[in-house]
Amino acid sequence: MDNLTELYCHIDDFYQQFKPEFDAHLIATGRQRLRACQISVAEIMTILVLFHQLRYRQFKAFYYHHMLGMMKREFPNLPSYSRFIKLVPRSIMPLCAYLQSMMGDCTGISYIDSTKIAVCHNKRIYRH
Repeated sequence: MDNLTELYCHIDDFYQQFKPEFDAHLIATGRQRLRACQISVAEIMTILVLFHQLRYRQFKAFYYHHMLGMMKREFPNLPSYSRFIKLVPRSIMPLCAYLQSMMGDCTGISYIDSTKIAVCHNKRIYRH
């Protein structure tokens, strides 16, 4: 679980730096409650990144099988699947910023997919 710990620490360190700047740009209406939940935003982000690293196709299967089944010790306060899905929007903006910060610089080398694109009808081949 060293990779999971490293991933969580990296995401948590990023989130601790990101949160004050993000909160400063939010418009406060005074009517919204900021409820604390049992799972942190950094943990939600870690689970979402882990889902893509493990190459599961369905998030629900990943959450039930992998997270609630095998990772219960690493994430002891995991909510139910439906509650987790409701918590995901809290982490979208920090997750996008994290992924943007992890992107490498462009080296000038690009790859193009050269597979054929099907046309709607043979009569319209030369219009596309």
